[in-house]
Amino acid sequence: MSVAAQFSDLYGYEPAGVWAAPGRVNLIGEYTDFNEGFVMPLALPHTAVAAVARRTDGVLRLHSADIDAPVAELRVDELTPLSKYGQGGWAAYPAGVVWALRDAGHTITGADLHLASTVPTGAGLSSSAALEVVTAYALNELFELGLSGPELAVLAQRAENVFVGVPCGVMDQMASACATEGHALHLDCRDLSIRQVPFDLSAQGLQLLVVDTRVKHELGDGAYAERRAGCEEGARVLGVSHLRDVAYAELADALGKLEESGVDEKVVRYVRHVVSDDHRVEQVIDLLDTGRSSDVRAIGPILTEGHTSLRDDLRISCPELDLVVATANASGALGARMTGGGFGGSAVVLVESADADAVTKSVLSAFQEAGYTAPRVFPAVPSPGAHRVA
Repeated sequence: MSVAAQFSDLYGYEPAGVWAAPGRVNLIGEYTDFNEGFVMPLALPHTAVAAVARRTDGVLRLHSADIDAPVAELRVDELTPLSKYGQGGWAAYPAGVVWALRDAGHTITGADLHLASTVPTGAGLSSSAALEVVTAYALNELFELGLSGPELAVLAQRAENVFVGVPCGVMDQMASACATEGHALHLDCRDLSIRQVPFDLSAQGLQLLVVDTRVKHELGDGAYAERRAGCEEGARVLGVSHLRDVAYAELADALGKLEESGVDEKVVRYVRHVVSDDHRVEQVIDLLDTGRSSDVRAIGPILTEGHTSLRDDLRISCPELDLVVATANASGALGARMTGGGFGGSAVVLVESADADAVTKSVLSAFQEAGYTAPRVFPAVPSPGAHRVA
């Protein structure tokens, strides 16, 4: 049964429309967003879909096909970050978007929403951002707000930061809102300027595999905030507003200054990763811009180099992610790295299309031998951002 038909069964009338917003995977550029650096995500074919109709009585009704729970009925004028609706449960994500839109001065008089998602949860593929963005896109159209994709992404991020209580950067929402089919999204996290970078791997005989390890280690709790604080300390000691302002050519001098200052050695490591990963984003873009087959393949070693930095300098990898990268590269992959916040989640693997099955089998076998839960492996096909589907 379609989402629209489910909406009709649930609420007793037809929705005004159906919208979709994708999850994302980040090709390169990790923990660089809050340092006002560069990231390069792409939208996945996996989406959150919402059938929606507007209301005029101030009532917001939310239901998910993926959660065994009744319809949540709220009042839009009672939505605040400290209310019983904030910072708790899946409904906080769409409810937070309604709050953020109203808090920004936009008129939202209520709505009925029914949502379903194929974005894997807990895999670091932005299932929450997809829920936020699909809600924002639907309400933007239904209430004729006239907001752009980037504007909706920023409001969705605010919903997650303030209403849900998760201090994420804006990359996930920007990728979900603004990505285009066949491209990766180069996002400058300082001014939020975007550029669509051609990334049609199939035309080059290549695939980008996503390996969802299906694990999330508790060690990751609080790690994001600790690393963010370390980066901010590094920027302060170096006399810059953000680590984006440290040029890669000046990295050695910057690290020497940090060591001389007596900061904790982990701050030195964090700075080295962030400045290097910004540089890796620029390297990947330069290679993709040529369009030459050999250059597209040359991004593989940069991915692996990025994983080494995430593992050794940022120290956010885990045995499962390291096993994916090592096994894939030993089995003929062009390169691989963990992606996302770390301590579990997913890795990306660049392979020749002809080698995809063999590399996948090797990774599955390695997990079985290690006694790990079998990972989920699927191709990341660069897909369109948020859009209306019906």
